[in-house]
Amino acid sequence: MTSSSALPGFNSPAVGFEQPFEMLEACHDRVRRSLALLGKLVEHVATQGHDAQSRSAAADVLRYFDLAAPLHHLDEETHVFPLLLEQGDTTVREAVQTLQKDHVAMGQLWLQLRRVLLDWRDAEAPAALTTAMRADAASFSALYASHLKTEEGLVFPQARSRLNATDLAAMGRQMQARRQS
Repeated sequence: MTSSSALPGFNSPAVGFEQPFEMLEACHDRVRRSLALLGKLVEHVATQGHDAQSRSAAADVLRYFDLAAPLHHLDEETHVFPLLLEQGDTTVREAVQTLQKDHVAMGQLWLQLRRVLLDWRDAEAPAALTTAMRADAASFSALYASHLKTEEGLVFPQARSRLNATDLAAMGRQMQARRQS
């Protein structure tokens, strides 16, 4: 099993906050890699049980979804969603409302997954993989896949087209400040 730092493309060049939508999309790439690692972790535990690799992978998944994902969601809910709820057409507003519901559902699924991953990372005798854990991981990954597709294909382009250079610069500064506090 491979930790996230060894996944292809994980160490790709960073995008700066002066390009906030590119930063949001780079976060999506990290989400995809973290979800791929979660999938590999589940399969590893199913076939080989727990070991140092599964503990390391659980720590990597926890780190991403505990720290980076909540900031990413906050970026979207602060800078993207309100703009489109106010200025978007019916299709865009409905998509944003679905994305907001997705964030809630992702949070609930994450709490369930997190308990197991903490056990897998920390316990002397970690719990075995259950059907519920496998289903939760699959649901979490599927929800994110649909969510990212809607953001990248509809919502981000719509928001980007409504913001000028000054707005984008302010958005980038605020995103950066959130990560420095």
